[in-house]
Amino acid sequence: MQVIARMNVGGPAVIVTELMKGLNPANFQAVLVTGYCAEDEAEYLEENKQNFSVSRITGLGRSVSFFQDLKSFISLVRLIREFKPDIIHTHTAKAGALGRIAGLIASPRIKLIHTFHGHLLQGYFAPWKTKLIVYIERCLAYISTELIAVGNEVKRDLLHAKIGISKKYSVIFPGPEELEFQSKVSARKDLGLEQGITYIVFVGRLAQIKRPDRLIDIARHLKTDNPGVKLLIVGAGEKYVETQDLAKSESLPMEFLGWRNDIGCILSASDIAILCSDNEGIPLTLIQASQAGLPIVSTNVGSVSDIVVDGKTGILTKVSSNSLIQALAELISDPKKMASFGQAGKERATTLFSLQGMINAHENLYSQIITKKNSAKSI
Repeated sequence: MQVIARMNVGGPAVIVTELMKGLNPANFQAVLVTGYCAEDEAEYLEENKQNFSVSRITGLGRSVSFFQDLKSFISLVRLIREFKPDIIHTHTAKAGALGRIAGLIASPRIKLIHTFHGHLLQGYFAPWKTKLIVYIERCLAYISTELIAVGNEVKRDLLHAKIGISKKYSVIFPGPEELEFQSKVSARKDLGLEQGITYIVFVGRLAQIKRPDRLIDIARHLKTDNPGVKLLIVGAGEKYVETQDLAKSESLPMEFLGWRNDIGCILSASDIAILCSDNEGIPLTLIQASQAGLPIVSTNVGSVSDIVVDGKTGILTKVSSNSLIQALAELISDPKKMASFGQAGKERATTLFSLQGMINAHENLYSQIITKKNSAKSI
């Protein structure tokens, strides 16, 4: 049983979907349990119709409410007792808490796995809330059979916070299905973009943790210093309207495309990928950008360094607008470096972030857990 709070467009939803699609049906029977997206979020399952089993629980989504969460918890316990899974694999913080405790109550024999697609230790909450989250995650790690981190730095951060012990962790890199790419000329024609412009693309939620204000700072700099360069903003979120209005009011070189399902075309039309977050797990958008052969400029946060090798496939910066602006200027002024970084990133993505490799790693982990469980039964 895969349990995730909601399937909003983003890395966790993509990984869970690919797992549900890719697990060998001869060996694994799987069901997805999830909630509903908020009004300002795009629903990934609606954009990507699938034929696997999905059970919806009202209240399991993003918002926190004692009574709604209690109802969700009771529904989870009921579903677990009906499905009788050998393994419950949870994703995202809220589902990780409710799912693992529900599994423990429904049947102490169920094996509990949780994937950290990132963490909430920096940039999200006030210090006292962060301390509470750390305490809760330590308790949940204790009852977990296995823990998965999507990147090496994510694992190091969690161990530094004393969440779980090293031998419980596996690092499994995400492996998104490779997109369909095309020539830059044809992609720009399809999107109605100018052929002679350098496009820097941002793909993701426009939320505070992603720091869209830094995109505004970059656009202001481009307007005065690099008139032949524009930002492509792909995505939406709670900061979308505010960011778009500010860009319009200042006539900044930014084009807002909203949520899209033609990311392959958009990346094909772009020249550089950018991420300016305060915190990340291991962003799938950067893996996809690497698959497209784009050089990357990103703040050095989370496990971005597993994707971007500084000075070889892109440039990792300090968490500041000025650092990002300097890195972009370095790349824009050196087309040979852009091409070299893009090619090296593409080769790295092919080696480390394959879809089948991700599925195989999960199947092997599930099988090892079940083998141990059956061995314990026979004793």
